[in-house]
Amino acid sequence: MRAPRPSSMFRAAFRACRPLGTAIGFSLVLAACGGGGGGGGGGFSFPTQPAGTSPPDADPPDNAPPPPVVPVLSCAELAGKSLPASAIGLPTQGATVTSATPVAAGDASNPMGDYCRVRGTIQPVDPASQAINFALNLPEKWNQKTIHFGGGGFDGVLIDGTETIRFGPAGKPAPLALGYATYGDDSGHQASSITDGRFAANDEQLANYGGLSLKKTRDVAQALVLARYGVKPKKAYFLGTSTGGRDALGYVQRWPLDYDGIIANEPALNYTGTRLSNVAVGRALYSNGGAGWMNVAKTLRVQKAAMQACDKLDGAADNIVSNVESCRQLNEPILASLRCSGGLDTGDTCLSDAQIATVRTIESPLEFTRYALANGVRRAGGYNLLEGALVAGPYTTRDLGTRRVPANPATSADANMYVTGDQWVKYFVTRIDSFDTLGFDPLDPAGYTARVAEVSRLTDATNPDLAPFFAHGGRIIMLHGLADEVISPNSTIDYYRQLVATLGQAAVDESVRFYTVPGMGHGTGVFIPNWDSLAALEGWVEEGLAPATGVAVDAVAGTYGRTRPLCRFPSWPKYRGSGSLDAAVNYSCVTEVGDPLVCPNLPAAATAYKGGNGFGEELSVQIDPATMAYTVTIDASLQRATGAQRSGTLVAQGQCSYASAESGAVFSFAPGGVLLGGVNAPAGGGFTPLLAFQATFENAATPTVFNPVANIFNAVGVQQGSGAAVAHASSVRLRNAGTFQYCRDAITGSFMAYDPSCTQTEKGYISYNAARSAFDLRTTSPTDGAATTGGTLTGSMVIGLVNGSAVPLHLVRESAANTGLRLLAPQQSLMAGAADGSYAMASVQGESREATVAGSAFNLGGAAAALSYDTPVPGVVQADAGRPGNFIFTHGVLGFVSTSGTAAALELGARH
Repeated sequence: MRAPRPSSMFRAAFRACRPLGTAIGFSLVLAACGGGGGGGGGGFSFPTQPAGTSPPDADPPDNAPPPPVVPVLSCAELAGKSLPASAIGLPTQGATVTSATPVAAGDASNPMGDYCRVRGTIQPVDPASQAINFALNLPEKWNQKTIHFGGGGFDGVLIDGTETIRFGPAGKPAPLALGYATYGDDSGHQASSITDGRFAANDEQLANYGGLSLKKTRDVAQALVLARYGVKPKKAYFLGTSTGGRDALGYVQRWPLDYDGIIANEPALNYTGTRLSNVAVGRALYSNGGAGWMNVAKTLRVQKAAMQACDKLDGAADNIVSNVESCRQLNEPILASLRCSGGLDTGDTCLSDAQIATVRTIESPLEFTRYALANGVRRAGGYNLLEGALVAGPYTTRDLGTRRVPANPATSADANMYVTGDQWVKYFVTRIDSFDTLGFDPLDPAGYTARVAEVSRLTDATNPDLAPFFAHGGRIIMLHGLADEVISPNSTIDYYRQLVATLGQAAVDESVRFYTVPGMGHGTGVFIPNWDSLAALEGWVEEGLAPATGVAVDAVAGTYGRTRPLCRFPSWPKYRGSGSLDAAVNYSCVTEVGDPLVCPNLPAAATAYKGGNGFGEELSVQIDPATMAYTVTIDASLQRATGAQRSGTLVAQGQCSYASAESGAVFSFAPGGVLLGGVNAPAGGGFTPLLAFQATFENAATPTVFNPVANIFNAVGVQQGSGAAVAHASSVRLRNAGTFQYCRDAITGSFMAYDPSCTQTEKGYISYNAARSAFDLRTTSPTDGAATTGGTLTGSMVIGLVNGSAVPLHLVRESAANTGLRLLAPQQSLMAGAADGSYAMASVQGESREATVAGSAFNLGGAAAALSYDTPVPGVVQADAGRPGNFIFTHGVLGFVSTSGTAAALELGARH
């Protein structure tokens, strides 16, 4: 049975002392409760229970949630009360409650329930320093837990404790509404902007911002909690994001016994390193008259190049770079592709050498070789600009400014990173408000080196010795977006690794969960996770249930609701290859980091591929993997001489894709010996797509036998030669004797279930030509029976073997007015999911692009559509108005035909 709370004792003591004066009365109540003791590095200790008795707040044996605690003091009784300096664990001139206002659940715009809204001040020691403003919220039905909320930016704005959980699940009430007592402060100065650093010119204000205000606020808040409810909290938590994440980590590094668990989102823990990095970026942008500055157009070009190179490294084309470390290996090829000819700035289509140097500065870590920051730190992490971080465009509010020459001081027209770095140099370090920050060398601060080290000691949260916090059961959840454009995730990764080096992996695994989120910026980005971090922390601290791999729900408007696994560092979410791209269940958290320029689908030695192109030309492609030289040889054509060749060298782009010299055609090597690419068109410029195979079906035996490849198929293709390209869609039967019959619906002229009595028909047969390793194709009268002699030579057929399965390719060469290509796939039911994956695509319009199939979702070149399977016949998939058309699929090869009136008649695809 739960023991009664001695509420009457607290109320009586408080009232008995009131005639003696506010400060004395309040401190006597606290003394009666054990106030003024040391626990956790100063502050209040709480009353202890006599030996051999159960604590009054113990849960019943069935572990049912305890009933909420109700106050022993009214809200009004807190108003005007003060707390002496001796009751606060750090030097102050005491604290005062300036207001205590009852807020009713029914009050307008109050979703928090009944609570007491307390506001107060903590007076500084230095008369020139501003006071600390604090906020405390005390619910009428208290769950006996407290939450301390950290700040943001340069602070100066009161954290009032009514906020919801940062990156929490949509619809979950704020902690105050759930019964938590919550509190926060303004870090000991007041400003109209969280990028105003002028406060730091005062020593006490700077120290308060560095973390001392947090301890002072905590001691005052916990004293008020104890006074109002008459019992201590069961659990105390700290939640913070950005500067607030630094606050949370720095707090338990200094005062490890005050909190049971913390959540540190995107923490600015290497605070001084971050600001030094800000300065380095500013110098790269603005030195030499702003030669390295990049406008929005150039910045977007950098971001686009990185996304194109790295998006698919996780197996999914979803506008998220998840495989960051593999992507990092593509930095040099990406930058090389962006460089202006000669290295000079020739416009928005490329980067000058100075601008490339800026990208490198943003991307690279800052290494301190001449001095060290607090806790021996000698490095500040770079930003993942070439791995998915965004500093321009609709997914971020931060950019590189609008002018080549910054103001002094820097303003919002200048690079966001530089604004905060400039404020830091002026007020944290030099304390000269007119100082030219571009003249400050972050790698060698010269006469300011000792000052930088001192500021680092005051403001950084990089102490890796968390053993005291862990020893009393403290738990930490850290989360950082890998695309953070304000606070480098690589500094947080460095800190995590230092934790492991200091305490060992086992100890860290027992007490820390560190999640990294691809695509997430600083509260921005293409993926913003929603998940219940507070519930995860509580379950861990209170029930011993360590968080496993969570599920994060995307909060970005355009992709709202898609999910990804929340992977513990160093793992990242890899698409499994099938199922919806928007469902976490179809991803696995993996740690693999491979060389993205290495393609497992390349042949081991020089190899010939056999196939054809969109103009019906039969061809061979020779690939030398040692040099990546290629040669395309025309074997049969109506437009070019037999033996005509095109040669060049393939340049790796990642994901088994290679740039070529064929007018922008991308060569992609797919599993099973499939090659998708392009070759310069015989006329008109651009390229025409080609599809070729390492292995093909050969039938030189007598008598010929086609049983291994005979089947009923659907066909998609293109007819070219006179006017615009025209899409082809039909069914076809290839018989055991090598005869074939095409059928097209009499009304639509398109797909139909194969019927030997169809009226719109083409007939003929194929026979093997050993000289070309292909089948000659002859057409016969559509009114005759199946014939294997006579007929007119109208093209050829290459029957690719992909892992032993037939993929027929009909190359049409009937006349100059009728050439083209048809891809065949079995006319049998195709289940949703069977064709899932990412595809390299090549169209007869001379375009190379990407496509994804994920269940009923289809995206081709950025156009999204919903899919209907086995429509209008088995094996055909219909895309709706988002990208109207149909596709067939067989053994990793996809053929898409557009509905009449859309741009491309045929696109061929190979699954990565």
